[in-house]
Amino acid sequence: MPPSGGSILPVTFAHRLRPRLVEERASVSPLELFFDLVFVFALTRVTDLMAEDPTGVNLLRGALVMAVLWWSWVGYAWLCNLVRADEGIVRVVMFGAMGAMFVTALTIPEAFDDLTGGLDGPVIFALGYFVVRLLHLVMFWVVSREDPQLRGQVLRFAPSMLTGTVFLLVASQLTGTAQTVMWILALAGDYLGTLIGGTDWRLRSVSHFAERHGLIIIVALGESIVSIGIGVASLPISWAIIVASLLGLAVSGLLWWSYFDVTSLAVEHAFEEATGARQIKIARNCYSFIHLPMVIGIVMLSLGLKKILSYVGDGNHHRLVDPLYGWPLVALFGGAALYLLALVAFKAYATRSVTVPRVVTAVVLVALLPVVWHIPALATLGVLTAVLLAMIGYEMVRYDQPRDEIRHRHP
Repeated sequence: MPPSGGSILPVTFAHRLRPRLVEERASVSPLELFFDLVFVFALTRVTDLMAEDPTGVNLLRGALVMAVLWWSWVGYAWLCNLVRADEGIVRVVMFGAMGAMFVTALTIPEAFDDLTGGLDGPVIFALGYFVVRLLHLVMFWVVSREDPQLRGQVLRFAPSMLTGTVFLLVASQLTGTAQTVMWILALAGDYLGTLIGGTDWRLRSVSHFAERHGLIIIVALGESIVSIGIGVASLPISWAIIVASLLGLAVSGLLWWSYFDVTSLAVEHAFEEATGARQIKIARNCYSFIHLPMVIGIVMLSLGLKKILSYVGDGNHHRLVDPLYGWPLVALFGGAALYLLALVAFKAYATRSVTVPRVVTAVVLVALLPVVWHIPALATLGVLTAVLLAMIGYEMVRYDQPRDEIRHRHP
């Protein structure tokens, strides 16, 4: 054997561990979709956290948890747009991050209040978050070794991540208002650090980045459908359940339509045409930031749908004429309104055009709250469906020509 023969295995192994760059027209990989399954589970846990006792405090807590989980997910959306998720050491890191995020999701019911026995839930939540973010940061450090500009961006980004983790650990030792303030400070440090930290990040594939975020909207909408099923899981089937389930599915479908029919395409076209810092800002602001209120809106909507199904199906505790009221109703209509306003901001930043009908619809939904407060829960769901359907119908007629141009634009 030649003297160099002993180095064949190490060289080959090192080559296999090497990250591979994402191609310009790459699609989302199966491993990224697998990664998102943990996010689906986390969304379900957040909905359960709010549904157990749907007060204003618990809705705020649910939104804070969502913001933490979202920022964990966003980091890997950027990483996997630079290097392939399913190649080399990145694959191992992705599985490690999945494990840490899964543990974090498991502790969501204890993220604020530790349950008796076992480990300290709030501390485990904070540590799980730290591991997810640390793996992301280390991986970015590795792939930026030949890119001084990107490495400088990573160094500017690191303090915000560490600040967020420290505040969460401090919050784990507090209760009440002080704990909530620490959570808000943790998120403020993380998000503001990214906002002011510069635009030297890298995008290898605009289409991949847009597709990745579109899929997470589908994931969130899928969780809303799961909530419908969970709401009636132990109840005998009835006409009221069938009607409510179909209306709930229609609401989810209309929200899907409002994102994918035109809006996502128009933003992606503007995203592709942008260059330099402007393109990075669209990625950061439209996708990383503005998609968060979309997802929070869907999760809030899921809470409302889950409550409505339990109202119309559980004859032992509710009558069919009972109204949905209080925070579950606010979550249902407010969640839909928040989603629509986020869609308006999403398109407005990228294309500099405001979709007025959606602003009007969001205002109408909020204005209808006092009206639907006293009508049967099933009728409330019917009103929501009718308002969203009217919005979609109006847009299809009013913007028929530009809609056709956007949907059938040649690359």
